[in-house]
Amino acid sequence: MPKLMFSGETLEALAALGLKPSIHPVPNEVELAIPFAENDRNCSYDGEAARLFWRQLLQAERMMSRFRSEFVGKASPVHFFWGAMDLAYTRFSGRVAPQHPGGVPNCPPWVMHEGYSHELASFGFWPGGGEEGAFYAYAYPEPPGYRERTEAYFDKTLQECVLPYEKVAESADPDATLLDFLRATYGAAADLAAWDRSAVEA
Repeated sequence: MPKLMFSGETLEALAALGLKPSIHPVPNEVELAIPFAENDRNCSYDGEAARLFWRQLLQAERMMSRFRSEFVGKASPVHFFWGAMDLAYTRFSGRVAPQHPGGVPNCPPWVMHEGYSHELASFGFWPGGGEEGAFYAYAYPEPPGYRERTEAYFDKTLQECVLPYEKVAESADPDATLLDFLRATYGAAADLAAWDRSAVEA
């Protein structure tokens, strides 16, 4: 089904329920953003690829939820994020962050201002960043020394830490490999930004 049909039918269904959402009607975080109401091109579907991605998400959610259990401070749930089609999880220090500069392709600045209003360490899995997708981690604002401490993972092109999915899947202990990545990148963010770790960790 072309995006213009899906978008139109979704808004009609919401209107039938008495809802009138105000949305930014173009894809976010991509350079080429055809408005939904005009996109009659992208309508292909690969069921096998969708099934494989779903299985990756199940495994990623299992381990990210385990990692989440180690933190008792304010945190997001492990959730599927609309922007880059990623499974995401974020921890917060409790301190207000400087306003995000924006600049994300086809994403209104107010979205970034709201999303990054407080100091955080974020983690996730997305279909990019590797042959079979990748786990990622970053801190906002990025504390001095973060890149150096995470140099085993830091990708200078993406400007964040990256662990390709295939490296996890092919390791002798995939769960331990992923937890090492999550704990190391979080530890760098929390230590260098002087989080009160004793108050937020289980």
